[in-house]
Amino acid sequence: MKIGFGAPVAGAWATPDNLARFAVSAQELGYSSLWTFHRLLVPAEHGLDAVYRSVLDPTVAMAFMAARTTTIRLGVALINFPFVSPAYVAKQFSTLDLLSGGRVDLGLGAGWLQEEFTASDSSMERRGARTVEYLQVLRTLWADEVSSFDGEFYTVPPSRMDPKPVQKPGPPVLLGGAVPAALRRAGRIADGWMSRSATNLDEISAQIDIVRAAAVEAGKDPAGVRVVVRGVVRPGERVGRLSGSYSQIRADAEWLGEQGVTELFYDLNWDPRIGNPDVSADSATEGAQELLEALKP
Repeated sequence: MKIGFGAPVAGAWATPDNLARFAVSAQELGYSSLWTFHRLLVPAEHGLDAVYRSVLDPTVAMAFMAARTTTIRLGVALINFPFVSPAYVAKQFSTLDLLSGGRVDLGLGAGWLQEEFTASDSSMERRGARTVEYLQVLRTLWADEVSSFDGEFYTVPPSRMDPKPVQKPGPPVLLGGAVPAALRRAGRIADGWMSRSATNLDEISAQIDIVRAAAVEAGKDPAGVRVVVRGVVRPGERVGRLSGSYSQIRADAEWLGEQGVTELFYDLNWDPRIGNPDVSADSATEGAQELLEALKP
């Protein structure tokens, strides 16, 4: 199982210096990947976790890190696809893949915050069907010399999009989602599935089984379907998986690999001592640096 790291993109530690420094350090320490995430805005009156209050744009942050690293992979977990057209995302990630030398992973989610749908003039209806078409548009724009698509939700007139991405037929696409229909969709049409921050990791094996069974039904090799887990790390008191002492967190990581997880990334953005915009930037950075080194692969 590969071990990645959540980049400093939320809260007090999300500074330009930290984004560059942690990216380089993670690469040097042997982490396999760096991950960002997507949050357009939060309601003025909200009860959301502190991690969502101040978040860097994921694609811009990935480009920033790509310019400072050479080998570590760069992923987003996840872009909420209803908020941005597939043609625009295809161009962004084709460019990013080219500039990074083929190191990009694209995670897509259906979104859940009503205010973001309103602000982006997008619909919450039929997101499952939209997901299928979205991937079809991405793939024709990345792979075909002349692309075209005429669907229920998206239309691409016969067009050329160049330059093409380095990875063929395009950057790997991972789908998020928690309900069985979303898990099956990931196994059927995507390169893998990504868990969410609130996933009950004690039940991850059953979710993986749904993903891989759908892959088999679609004629795919289930072993080739990636399973990427966002690891919300809680050092200190033992309150569940990936919490407690560093040795307990490492043991949980090993256990996740035994359940079928192919990639785990430790995401400190969800730690209220780090990803909260109201805490001290110095203390958040110091705590994150300790965790980065303590949990290195």
